[in-house]
Amino acid sequence: MALVPKKTKYRRPHRLRYDGKAKGNLELYFGEYGLKAMEGAWITQNQIEAARVAMTRYMKRGGKIWINIFPHLSLTKIPLETRMGKGKGQPEQWVAVVKEGKIMFEIAGVSEEVAREALRLAMHKLPIKCKFVKKEESGE
Repeated sequence: MALVPKKTKYRRPHRLRYDGKAKGNLELYFGEYGLKAMEGAWITQNQIEAARVAMTRYMKRGGKIWINIFPHLSLTKIPLETRMGKGKGQPEQWVAVVKEGKIMFEIAGVSEEVAREALRLAMHKLPIKCKFVKKEESGE
């Protein structure tokens, strides 16, 4: 399942920064447990999908998962040994801009031990430091 925006015609966006703190999605809205980013990064569509698969496999398709990030930003690349000019290049991959403090994944309907282990497995698929948060302590 490829996560890409529906409408991408004529769109070659600038590369966005991921330093600084997140403005929104700082607390759990849907689930009881969540995975909070402790630093900023670009998260690719493959990393999001790998984390989702790791969580659903461990939870044996029980409970519910919310993914709060979506890869809207296209990273473009021009072929090697191409002369200057001729535009920006084709979208190579799609990334989600994640800043520090953002809740990326939420889980509900399972016990805390299962949620903690499922999110730990998801953490290993992501290129940043993350933290497990519970409903009562998410808004620090």
